[in-house]
Amino acid sequence: MRAHSSATTTSPIAVATLGPDRPGFGTLQAALGVVAFSLTFPATAWGLEGFGPWSLVAVRSVLAAVIAGGCLLALRVPLPARRHWAGLAVVGAGVVLGFPLLTTLALETSTTAHAAVVVGLLPLTTALFSALRVGTRPSRTFWIAALAGAAAVLAFTVQQSGGALTTADLYLFAALLVCAAGYTEGGRLARVMPGWQVIGWALVLCLPLTVPVAAFALAREPVQLTAHSVTGLLWVAAGSQFAGLVVWYRGMAAIGIPKASQLQLAQPLLTLVWSVLLLGEHLTVAAPLTAAAVLVCIAVTQRSRG
Repeated sequence: MRAHSSATTTSPIAVATLGPDRPGFGTLQAALGVVAFSLTFPATAWGLEGFGPWSLVAVRSVLAAVIAGGCLLALRVPLPARRHWAGLAVVGAGVVLGFPLLTTLALETSTTAHAAVVVGLLPLTTALFSALRVGTRPSRTFWIAALAGAAAVLAFTVQQSGGALTTADLYLFAALLVCAAGYTEGGRLARVMPGWQVIGWALVLCLPLTVPVAAFALAREPVQLTAHSVTGLLWVAAGSQFAGLVVWYRGMAAIGIPKASQLQLAQPLLTLVWSVLLLGEHLTVAAPLTAAAVLVCIAVTQRSRG
């Protein structure tokens, strides 16, 4: 593949994959990304039944990179311009490596329901990173609604953990920071290249690290191939790590990073549903109350002007 002087030029096939640029379609794509992400924690819990945390994270990244690399080669996508590689490295560090590893380590001792509500702070964190990195200036109403949603999620988290933060919570809060940075940089890059290429190149860029780590971890961590562990691995690789991020970055480019990020307020609530249906976890009475508060905040943020 040869270097390309401009990241905005794409092949006819690649253009066909972009879809309409209407805001409504962008919202739909971002929402589909949220649905894909909401299954990540339950799928990770399944994967941990047969893989160690380092093996699971490294192998999922390698598999996703193989899928992404195959698409890039099949469509003969040229290399991104040199000025975009630093941004792709941030996406790789935050979304491909940091967030999966930190959340997987957290899920060794935390339930998926608890992890989901902590990560519910991701929309506000992403909006803050967006304001600092991209210069977005959402309205006062937007910030009030976003802060209210974050407060509801945080109150739920503290109540669930008995008022004290755990080591798993620290992993999750660190995951928030690195993921928000990756989302923000990916949303910025998705304005100048198709979203699927953003995550595709970020995955490929991480291969020199993920391949040796996968080989090292698989040799030292026990592996037990079961229906749950294989299904969980395949989903976090193909669904969460690639397909979900494709539509997510495309949606962010269409409707803006702040508004797209607020759709993720629904993610912990969806994950709670999956944790009950797929993992048999039990929810507290606070869950539906938090759900109602968060959904109201989503409605307000989507109506407010950026």
